[in-house]
Amino acid sequence: MILGASLQGDTVHDVQAPIHPHFDPLAGGASRPLSDVPALAERAADLLRTPGALLDLTPTEAASLVAQMRLMHFGPGVTLFREGDGARLDHLLLVLDGEVSIEVGVGGGLAPVAISVVGPGSVIGEMALLDGAPRSASCTTVSAVQAAALSRHGLEALIDQQPRVAVKLLIGLGSRTAERLRALGEQLQMYAGVVERQQQQIDRLHSGRAAG
Repeated sequence: MILGASLQGDTVHDVQAPIHPHFDPLAGGASRPLSDVPALAERAADLLRTPGALLDLTPTEAASLVAQMRLMHFGPGVTLFREGDGARLDHLLLVLDGEVSIEVGVGGGLAPVAISVVGPGSVIGEMALLDGAPRSASCTTVSAVQAAALSRHGLEALIDQQPRVAVKLLIGLGSRTAERLRALGEQLQMYAGVVERQQQQIDRLHSGRAAG
C-alpha cells in the first residue's frame, strides 16, 4: 500500500486499483524504506527488543535489522495473508500500530476460527518466509495498521551484512513459531471438543424425535 493511501475493502483510493489475489505489496513502489520515517524506525527497533520478541538484540543490532525493513500501511478489513496461499511467501510483517486477526480453517465445512487478535510488536507471516510453504493461517486487519515488512531479499542482505543479527533473528522467529504452534494446537483441541459436544447434543435430539 502506498504511504498515505487509505484502503477500504479491496481498493487503494490513491491509484484506484483493485488488489489482485496475488498482489505483492513490496513490489512496484507500494512501500518505502522504514528508515525514511525515523520515529517509526525507532518504534520498530524498540518493539524488536521487547522480551516478547525473543530476539535478544542490542540497540545497534535492532537498528541494522530495521534498516532492511519497509513501511506498509493497510486499512481495516484487508487480508494480509490468506491460508493456503502459495504465491506470496516472500515477506513477514512486524505490526507497529493497529490490530490483526489471525484465523485458521478447521475443516468439515465450518467457518474459519479466529484464534487470536495481535497488535504492536507481533510478527506475522514468518513461517512461510522461512520454509517457503503455503501460508498456514489467514491474517486480516481489524483496524488501520502500520507494519514493517522484511522481505526474503532483506533477510538475505542481513545474512550477508550482519550474520550475527540474522542468526538471532532466525532463532527468535523459530522460538516464536514453536510457541504459536503449541498455543494453536491447544486452541484447536478445545474448539474440536466444543464441536463434538454440540454434535452429540444434536444427535441426541434427533434420536429423541425419531423415538417419539
